[in-house]
Amino acid sequence: MRLRAGQVAVVTGAASGIGLAMARRFAADGLKVVLADVEEGALGKAASGLRQGGADVHARVVDVGERADVVALAEDVYGRYGAVHVLCNNAGVGSGAEGRMWEHDPNDWKWAFAVNVWGVFHGIQAFVPRMIAGGEPGHVVNTSSGDGGIAPLPTASVYAVTKAAVVTMTESLYAHLKAEHARVGASVLFPGPHMLRTGLWESHRNRPSRYAKQRPRRTPYRGLDQWEAAMREAGREVRFTPVEEVADLVADGIGADRFWLLPESEHSDRQIRARARSMLDRADPSYLAHFILD
Repeated sequence: MRLRAGQVAVVTGAASGIGLAMARRFAADGLKVVLADVEEGALGKAASGLRQGGADVHARVVDVGERADVVALAEDVYGRYGAVHVLCNNAGVGSGAEGRMWEHDPNDWKWAFAVNVWGVFHGIQAFVPRMIAGGEPGHVVNTSSGDGGIAPLPTASVYAVTKAAVVTMTESLYAHLKAEHARVGASVLFPGPHMLRTGLWESHRNRPSRYAKQRPRRTPYRGLDQWEAAMREAGREVRFTPVEEVADLVADGIGADRFWLLPESEHSDRQIRARARSMLDRADPSYLAHFILD
């Protein structure tokens, strides 16, 4: 589909980072933008900034892990605008899990799945039937990650598992939409190709009490600045991709009806080939060797 002025885009996790960058890009293209996020203060600031730029913006506090919140968002948007043309299921969190998988707090898994997996599913069920029924061209973009979506990241296994699930969910959505001959397309987004400066590193700030850790952390949470400093001290280069480039990738991908929104990257390509070769050869996952040695 072509992005046109007057169309309506809904973005979850839109108060900052990739979500806000996508909202800004859609607004620059003349779309009406709906911002959904669990963080009320940041959401209000993001909406105000877009309105000052002349955008038609509607903001709503939404916890995508709660089905009722997402259904209410859809009711609100359709009542206000009468249509949705672009849906970006972008909200995501890091789990805050520590140690080996068998040591994880079960609530780390429950929270990460509630937002990263159920949140995407809730968005699909709340919006896609109406998008199809509307008969207009539309597109759904689900945010995954190279960490899990391309190859496992054992040091962040909970997050990686959720992002792998998003890939399979989007592949299935694509097939279902094609089977229905719907005018709605689907894409899976892999932000990058480098690190991104987003609020994902401080996800714990928005962790609901119902998913509170059952036992305290053994180590303090580490922010992006601390991680970056540690990498540089170890002599490892740290590169960042501007979130605006990710937003451009999304907008261009929607226009091209491209399923894999995967930026070119030698690192990602090596991971894809190594994992595929391991499966085809029925061999052990040697591409995980550097994690096993840690």
